[in-house]
Amino acid sequence: MRFGGRIWSGLFRDSAFSVLTSALLVGCAIPHVPSRAVYEDPVNFVRLERDIHVLDEAPYTKHSHPLIISASELERILRGISVKQRRISPVMWFAGEATPEQAFTEEEMAMLAPRLAEALGRAQPNERVTYYLSRPETSIKRVITSGGLYVKGQQLHFILGNHRIVYGIPAYGMVYDRRYPMRPTAAKGFDLLFQPREAVVIQETSFLDTAFGNEKDELVLDLHKLHIGQPVAHFPPVISPASAPVA
Repeated sequence: MRFGGRIWSGLFRDSAFSVLTSALLVGCAIPHVPSRAVYEDPVNFVRLERDIHVLDEAPYTKHSHPLIISASELERILRGISVKQRRISPVMWFAGEATPEQAFTEEEMAMLAPRLAEALGRAQPNERVTYYLSRPETSIKRVITSGGLYVKGQQLHFILGNHRIVYGIPAYGMVYDRRYPMRPTAAKGFDLLFQPREAVVIQETSFLDTAFGNEKDELVLDLHKLHIGQPVAHFPPVISPASAPVA
């Protein structure tokens, strides 16, 4: 009986270990993001992905896609975007504020502009466009710039999630930077700016946005003031959730 008990005990232990291992693997698995590629090479991509914030039962959440916009118009938008590094007070006392620098290089704009324009022209109302640029530094590190964009009415929302961030690929292989291009991989140390300033739509920010430094990670641009873009179809005006009709 004692020998048989050891067998059953061993089987139970092995089974319990298998169940625990499976649970950990499932728990650590990266959720799948439904998407379709517009452009992809070994280090860069532009794709359309399902926006989880768009709800079929809430038409006011839908985006104004597809949008007809030319590559030259998109390049003009990219050229107007700049970033300004944040400096702590002691540094500002001695060196002043940082000088804004263009968010994208000439090569990056040449690659992105036609692909982003194509993506907006193919996007559905429940999709958003994401982009990812990377440059390998070592076998386990790369410099990344990534984010996304979508259109609501006549407003273009442009997000820069990462800007020339050094990303170290984890040893356990969970590559979040490519899976979630709109999410920051590190604390943001920059503000997002645009010229001409009159085309920027001022957004209200919450206390938490300010506390976590997320109040300037998204640009909202008035396409009408930029004389850019034309939605393919008519969509209802943008309605805030607070004023949306109750079902």
